[in-house]
Amino acid sequence: MSDSVEDSTATLIEHLTELRSRIIKSVIVFLLGMIVCFPFAQQILSMLAEPMADVMRARGESPQLFFDAPQDAFFAYVKIAVLFGFALTSPYIGYQMWRFVAPGLYKEEKGAFLPFLIASPLLFIAGGAFAYFVVMPLAINFFLGFGNIIPAISSMLGFGGAPAEDAEQGLRVFYFGSIKEYLALALKFIVAFGICFQLPVLLTLMGKAGLVSAAGLGAVRKYAVVAILVLAAVVTPPDVITQVILFVVVYGLYEISILLVKLVEKKREEQRRADGYYDDEEDEDEAKDPLMAEFDEDAD
Repeated sequence: MSDSVEDSTATLIEHLTELRSRIIKSVIVFLLGMIVCFPFAQQILSMLAEPMADVMRARGESPQLFFDAPQDAFFAYVKIAVLFGFALTSPYIGYQMWRFVAPGLYKEEKGAFLPFLIASPLLFIAGGAFAYFVVMPLAINFFLGFGNIIPAISSMLGFGGAPAEDAEQGLRVFYFGSIKEYLALALKFIVAFGICFQLPVLLTLMGKAGLVSAAGLGAVRKYAVVAILVLAAVVTPPDVITQVILFVVVYGLYEISILLVKLVEKKREEQRRADGYYDDEEDEDEAKDPLMAEFDEDAD
C-alpha cells in the first residue's frame, strides 16, 4: 500500500515538474517574442491605424494620432508588443501545452483534438482579419461622419447656427485622434471578432463530448438569437452597423456549428454500428413495420 502511494506521488511530482518546465519555456519564448515585436510597435500601430487613415483621406482630412500624456505612446507600444508577441509565439506555447497533455490521451482522442487545435488559431486570424478589413472601416466611417450629422440637422431645423464645416460662423467638429483610445478600439474589434469566430470549434468539441446535440442547438435557436444580440451590444461600440454585422456573422457561425455537430453525431453513429452496438436487422424490421414494433413493445 505504501509503495503504491509513493509511486503515485512520484508520478504527480514528475507531472508538476514537467508542467513547470514547459510553462517556463513558454514564458521565456513569449518574452523574446515581445522584445522582438517592440522595435516594430510603431509600424504595427500604423498598420492598425490604416482603416482610420483611409476613411480620413476619403473625407479630405489629414490622418493623425496624438498622445495627451507623456507615457501614452510608451504604454501603447508595450501593449502592442505584448499582444503581437503573444500572437507570434502562440504556436510554440500551444505546442508545449500539447506535448504536456498528449501523453495522457488515447490515439483516437489525439486524432480528434488535433484538428481543433489547428482550426482554432486559423479561425481567430479569420475573425481578426474580418474585423480589420470589413468592420473597422464601416464603424470608423460611421463614427467620424456622425460628428457632422447632428450639426447639419440642427442647422436645417434652424437651431445651432451655421453648419459644422463653417469654422467662421459655427463650431467646427473634427476628429483629433488619441493613440490610447484608437488602439483600445481597434484591439477590441479584432479580439472580439477573433473570439466570436471560435464558436464552431467550441460547439463542435462539446458535440464530440456529448454535451450538446444538433437537435438541442436547433431547439434553443431563439434563445441563441437573444444571446447573440446581447453579445453584439456588449463587445462592440454602440453603433447599429457594427452590431448588425457581428450578429449576422455569429448567427451564421451558430448555424454552421449545428451542421458540424450533425456530422459529428453521424460519424459517431456509424462508428457505433461498426463496433456492433446496434443490431441492424432489428432496426430494419422496425423501419419496415413500425406498428408491429409498437405492438411488440406494448406486449412486453
